[in-house]
Amino acid sequence: MIRNIFSEFKKFAMRGNVMDMAVGIIIGAAFTKIVDSLVKDIMMPPLGLLLGKIDFANLFFVLKDGSVPAPYASIDAAKAAGAVTLNVGFFINAIISFVIVAFAVFLLIKAMNTLQTKLLEKQKEEVAPAAPTTKKCPYCKSEIDIEATRCPHCTSELKD
Repeated sequence: MIRNIFSEFKKFAMRGNVMDMAVGIIIGAAFTKIVDSLVKDIMMPPLGLLLGKIDFANLFFVLKDGSVPAPYASIDAAKAAGAVTLNVGFFINAIISFVIVAFAVFLLIKAMNTLQTKLLEKQKEEVAPAAPTTKKCPYCKSEIDIEATRCPHCTSELKD
């Protein structure tokens, strides 16, 4: 029984869909790191400067003081003091990262759909409709060979 379960699992794991999904997850994780760096290191510093030198990485509100009373210079200092904080900056970074990833996925899917549409149109153009091989008898309306001179059903002589 256990051997059968492992055999079924091996078949499942080695199917193309599972392997494709695994590759997608790995690439997605790497892409997420790139987007996080883009947001934190490239986009947020200029945005913070434009909004009055706000460092979004350290944008937080103290909900409850720790062993050392507020104010705290950074989130790390607040955590070290045992304070309870509402980390708004991390949330803003996460939202911006999500929007960038969602837009990138949108562009990827849009490109794939456009390519697929073009391929389908090309296939339709390549497959020309076949010449008809049959015709209808004008008298009995039976389907007959296109080269027939007499209907095999009603024996009428066909004029072409």
